[in-house]
Amino acid sequence: MRASQRDADTLTAFEPLRYGARHLLATAETQLTQLPQNTVQSRWVYQLGVLRDALDRLNELHEQWLATRDALPTTARPGTADFDDALAEHHAESWSHLDDWATHGKTLREINSAARKARSPLAPIPLPAPLRRIATRK
Repeated sequence: MRASQRDADTLTAFEPLRYGARHLLATAETQLTQLPQNTVQSRWVYQLGVLRDALDRLNELHEQWLATRDALPTTARPGTADFDDALAEHHAESWSHLDDWATHGKTLREINSAARKARSPLAPIPLPAPLRRIATRK
């Protein structure tokens, strides 16, 4: 029962993020390509892949849930066994993908922080001021 509630709470908490997650991933991937190589953590590419795959699967599961919900008998409403069992199954199937986001989601912040700290490729590297010789009078 507790696992079922945890699954439901986690999916509810992730739902507002799900709609912007694709944009967050694209932004992080763009930032990653613009970072100096010495600032890139090797795990970031892998973690972005895990997040992308998890998001794809969560979107597929959401579509499956909508189809399942629409196929339920008209008597199946929240609070009935038919509805609640189908929803609990959806939550359980989503759990591992939500866990991937909980585990690897911080990568988006790490990449963004690295990008904010990195020198802009548009900003010129300051050169030392040329030494000017002062002419001395004789």
